[in-house]
Amino acid sequence: MADIAKDLAAGTVGGAAQLIVGHPFDTIKVKLQSQPAPLPGQPPKYAGAMDAVRQTLAAEGPRGLYKGMGAPLATVAAFNAVLFSARGQMEALLRSQPGAPLTVNQQIVCGAGAGIAVSFLACPTELIKCRLQAQSALAGSGTAGVAVMYGGPLDVAKHVLKSEGGTRGLFKGLVPTLAREVPGNAAMFGVYEAVKQSMAGGQDTSKLGRGSLIIAGGLAGASFWFSVYPTDVVKSVIQVDDHKNPKFSGSIDAFRKILRSEGVKGLYRGFGPAMARSVPANAACFLAYEVTRSSLG
Repeated sequence: MADIAKDLAAGTVGGAAQLIVGHPFDTIKVKLQSQPAPLPGQPPKYAGAMDAVRQTLAAEGPRGLYKGMGAPLATVAAFNAVLFSARGQMEALLRSQPGAPLTVNQQIVCGAGAGIAVSFLACPTELIKCRLQAQSALAGSGTAGVAVMYGGPLDVAKHVLKSEGGTRGLFKGLVPTLAREVPGNAAMFGVYEAVKQSMAGGQDTSKLGRGSLIIAGGLAGASFWFSVYPTDVVKSVIQVDDHKNPKFSGSIDAFRKILRSEGVKGLYRGFGPAMARSVPANAACFLAYEVTRSSLG
């Protein structure tokens, strides 16, 4: 039980660090992903990541980059408690004896298991976050019910519960969320362990310094997005799709329509800010997790 409590505490601190460092990048990513396809001969709302930053700052100020942070901040404790505790329990199941180090392949399995567990919390949180982040990109596009100007996370939740099928509406996009979290976390925890073992020369990785943990965490985060980014685009467009007049009938339909209208490039909208975010944000997350876990004994 003590190990679960340590994972909970360390995961919470790690998640908070990740959110503070990475949320502005995430806001720009979602705006680029969810902007409506331009009419023939018209330019897109945002020419690229830097243009999205400029327009956001001009229209909303620095606070605009932190829009939608309330939902993940409110649930960061639960999210990271589930992620790191599930990973810890998977590690305990796979260990041959208490305290024995795990192989990279075993960490991949642990990451996949943690991804399944965390998807059920990530889906409603991401839906609320994406609605808040995307509303300025969708406003005036004729897309939407989603262009309703929400007052905050609770306002989104109330609207979805009342108008989009109750609790089921909050789990819109669960399939692509699972398709992102399971392979993404498998890759992330596998790469994290592989980099640590490489840096430690196959020795005890618990002796690694903070610089090594920052590098391992940054590369692990990059591997998450590199492996599942198109799935994240599908998830975002499904979650911000208008409930009454949907453009997409499901994940496969969204994938096909994006591919048909925009090509492969459409599946990588916002990839730059996602990768720019993943390295510092996950470096902060893993470092904070390891330091907190170590300080707890």
